[in-house]
Amino acid sequence: WAEERLGKTRIKNAYAYKQLLLQNGWLPLGTDFPVEDISPFKTFYAAVVRKDNQGFHANGFQTENALTREEALRGITIWAAKANFLEKETGSLEIGKKADFILLDNDLLKSAEQNLLNTKVQATWVDGKKVFSRK
Repeated sequence: WAEERLGKTRIKNAYAYKQLLLQNGWLPLGTDFPVEDISPFKTFYAAVVRKDNQGFHANGFQTENALTREEALRGITIWAAKANFLEKETGSLEIGKKADFILLDNDLLKSAEQNLLNTKVQATWVDGKKVFSRK
């Protein structure tokens, strides 16, 4: 579908996450919500596995541009905060920063590929206060 929308020439440089990371040293990740799904887990999956949430492309799309799991995690946390000029306030757990974080039922860095999209938030903290708990 992407080639149909972008054409043969432009598709060669589309979604070139690894190339962008290598050129810049950091790469914020996000979505085009409301055009795309807002789930950070789908963003993480697409960046690492290079498939959509339906498993398309079977072998992954331009896998040479796949990010490592750590790179993708940084992309949806500290690098996303940096892109918003908020890296001194949020994006990582450090003394002096707001404690904005989530607890997951799944380790994104170690979980099997097929389990990434099923990741669920178990609890959410905003500025150090628990604001959500799945029970």
